[in-house]
Amino acid sequence: MDLRIFTEPQQGASYDTLLTVAKTAEDLGFDAFFRSDHYLVMGDRDGLPGPTDAWITLAGLARETSRITLGTLMTAGTFRLPGVLAIQVAQVDQMSGGRIEFGIGAGWYEAEHTAYGIPFPQDRLARLEEQLAVVTGLWKTPVGQTFDFEGTYYTLKDSPALPKPAQAKVPVLIGGMGAKRTPALAARYADEFNVPFASVEDSGRQIGLVRAAVQAAGREADDLVYSNALVAAVGKDDAEVARRAAAIGREVDELKANGLAGSPAEVVDKIGRYAEQGATRFYVQILDLEDLDHLELISSQVSSQVG
Repeated sequence: MDLRIFTEPQQGASYDTLLTVAKTAEDLGFDAFFRSDHYLVMGDRDGLPGPTDAWITLAGLARETSRITLGTLMTAGTFRLPGVLAIQVAQVDQMSGGRIEFGIGAGWYEAEHTAYGIPFPQDRLARLEEQLAVVTGLWKTPVGQTFDFEGTYYTLKDSPALPKPAQAKVPVLIGGMGAKRTPALAARYADEFNVPFASVEDSGRQIGLVRAAVQAAGREADDLVYSNALVAAVGKDDAEVARRAAAIGREVDELKANGLAGSPAEVVDKIGRYAEQGATRFYVQILDLEDLDHLELISSQVSSQVG
């Protein structure tokens, strides 16, 4: 079972902070370092020093780490044209020696689009479907051949479909709680499906919908990895749990109900309940990026029991 570190830098983090967390995660044996793709703080934090771009961040980390997998939960489809995005991800995969995983979603946070002058169309899921077709189509086009695509939103003609990623196939992550279109997209394009911030019961239902859609598309349901993203506040004792919850502006009881919070034993038990619903990978959301002891505790007391 994989435990991955997942960060939300729009809440306030410099590149140097992210580099420290990523290298610490690598040194502690975590499977991957992922980050969100947002340009605007959420809630009542100041967000200083300001947003960092997901793919520029990952390009830097690609050169300053050596083992850990790097990726996004999720790249916002509204931020980038699909042809440009295919180039960016392929280049960062080359820079990392083939350690990139590509999570992409439709984009949802309208305020950040308004704040930075980014269009926020109403037909984002339909656009996402075409974006997936373009990005994956460009990557799998053999060298020396060209790629054409004519859709409602994007048209490509005689594209050389370069550069190629270092990996023969970059893993694609799709996630969400949609009941029909999201599972259908996952069935067609995904190597992994992520359930974001859901209860054990809701997670089980969503994984069931996706497994059924995958089978209906003619694939084996177990072709996909099923994962959860959950906020963490783990402590050696109640006082430490309370301190970590307060540091991110959350209540302990709420975190225990909706995330991975409590003692290491409580968190191991909670992970087991999600695993019973089919999850084999967990994105542990760390919101206080200065608290590196938190990562060490999760590594030594949680990962050691579920790995």
